[in-house]
Amino acid sequence: MMHEDPARQLTLRAILLSVVLTVVLAAANAYLGLFAGLTVATAIPAAVVSMGVLRLLGRVSVLENNIVATGASAGSSIAAGTIFTIPALVLLGQWQRFDYWWVLAIAGLGGLLGVLFSVPLRRTLIIDQQLKFPEGVATAEVLKVSADPGSGLRALGLAAAAGAAFKVALSGLKLSPEAFTASGYLGGRAIGFFGFSLSPALLAVGYIVGLNIGVLMLSGGALSWWVFIPLYNLFLQGHDPALAAQLVGASAEDAAWAIWGAQVRYIGVGAMLVGGLWSLWTLRGSLLSGIRSGLGMHRGAATADVPHTERDLPMSVILYGIVLFVLPLFALYYLVVDSIGVALAMAVIMLVAGFVFSSVSGYMAGLVGSSNNPVSGITISTILFASLVLLAMLGRGSTIGPVAAIMIGAVICNSAAIAGDNLQDLKAGQLVGATPWRQQVMLAIGAVSSAAVMAPVLNLLLEAYGIGTPAREGVTPLAAPQATLMASVAKGIFIGGLPWAMIATGAVVGVIVILIDEQLRRSGSAWRAPILAVAVGIYLPLELSTPIFAGGLLAHLVERWHRARGGFDPDKSGQTGLLFSAGLIAGEAILGVLLAIPIVLSGDANVLAVAESLRPGKWAGVLALSAVAWWMYRAATTGARK
Repeated sequence: MMHEDPARQLTLRAILLSVVLTVVLAAANAYLGLFAGLTVATAIPAAVVSMGVLRLLGRVSVLENNIVATGASAGSSIAAGTIFTIPALVLLGQWQRFDYWWVLAIAGLGGLLGVLFSVPLRRTLIIDQQLKFPEGVATAEVLKVSADPGSGLRALGLAAAAGAAFKVALSGLKLSPEAFTASGYLGGRAIGFFGFSLSPALLAVGYIVGLNIGVLMLSGGALSWWVFIPLYNLFLQGHDPALAAQLVGASAEDAAWAIWGAQVRYIGVGAMLVGGLWSLWTLRGSLLSGIRSGLGMHRGAATADVPHTERDLPMSVILYGIVLFVLPLFALYYLVVDSIGVALAMAVIMLVAGFVFSSVSGYMAGLVGSSNNPVSGITISTILFASLVLLAMLGRGSTIGPVAAIMIGAVICNSAAIAGDNLQDLKAGQLVGATPWRQQVMLAIGAVSSAAVMAPVLNLLLEAYGIGTPAREGVTPLAAPQATLMASVAKGIFIGGLPWAMIATGAVVGVIVILIDEQLRRSGSAWRAPILAVAVGIYLPLELSTPIFAGGLLAHLVERWHRARGGFDPDKSGQTGLLFSAGLIAGEAILGVLLAIPIVLSGDANVLAVAESLRPGKWAGVLALSAVAWWMYRAATTGARK
């Protein structure tokens, strides 16, 4: 491995292009997140756009493209971290509109802290733990194909076209529902429900992460949707009168979603709390090793002896940067609570929980990818913990308590989102031979650029549609589902109403899964049961876990095919399937961003649904996705024979 720095990474044109893409993609994701409760990962679309634009400007390298993708990926992360939390301050009545400097400070400083927190995690999660980081792998494959086009480019391009066509047909033209669902009441009141998202990208994520993680996510989903929801409807319905009234006369599917949203998803929150603390404990050795190696490199090791692919930001920069960024946040907290003691407690909670949950976010991004990383669940856990501490200091009934908790959660949400995203980018950088510190600097630039446009975009959407309540008569407001949940959790701590029994149940489930995983570890089993993978399955809708499981099963079948014919080398035998998976993710992600443009311009989520009346039904979507899965299998097997 060469130790000298390669040329053309952090160039001026790469920085400028990345900032432009970051701003555009952050604005689009802010609308989508408030409207539909989800954001679209932007590293792959940015990489594809970068290839075309930089080629027009002259010679371009994989590493320069990688820098553009790294910075632009911050757009979706900062958008998610902001819209999941900060609108809660409007919903609580604390703000009437979004103040530019407050939003910039909360989102920007949170994002910068996320970059710093994630630096020592690179060695821990990418090198020591060797987690999959599916979107990082997919981005790297896209970048590699651009540098050495050949037969791989054809597989990537065809798969991207398939993913894009699927997204247009389902999300744009509305030719088929975006999920296959089946539900009904079994034996009177027991709810039976099944859901499967018709998303080639989720199928591809499952292919990349493999069968083990896919099984665990499906297991969590099965616990949530096939055990806890039916049991709640049978025996506990009367414990929540408001929910019970909502369930009267509801269909089985509507009842399942209502119970999951109001009660059962909090089991996932409890499992995440336990799983997050356990994961941090089990990773303590690697984390400390990463910090020590960073300090040792700063103190004495000659950087010339360290390969450029192993050079992170110096530990001194990380430590000084954390202090520098925490001080203004402490000042902001003081302005909110008007108490030095409470503000200091808020800053300490933010700092400690920020590192803990940035680590958890990075770990989960390594398992299931950034797009499926339940950052909102992490933030709920943060707000729960922060609210309990603040409750002891401010007392029950405090009106400023929920606001203070949201302020802490908003910083941590941005920090955790950026941390997971940074590690995805660093995984891609590892695979293409990039310099980590350059990527870390670029992501910091992208985070600040994204934060700089959040307040104007949020004010525009608030004035045009309203958030939670309509801005004017005849306008449908943006639902902001995560921010609404954050506001209800923070408010519930101080005035009551949280489902503590469900959170405690999740904690018990988490302990049981940890014990099972420890037994598997001691027995030397190749299969493991990391608690966070199960917790994610409990917390997410079932329809997201099922295609990930299907993709993992497909990868297992491909592996068996290769082993039956003389061995399996994941770097060679699985390359075509990996390229195909990367293409599906790229195509769907790019069209997900592009479809936001007509929606934002028209203000109509169904502006492209010209063929909705021709909808052939959900089975057509199932058959089409099955065809894509068969195509992926054929590409991953027959491609190896060429």
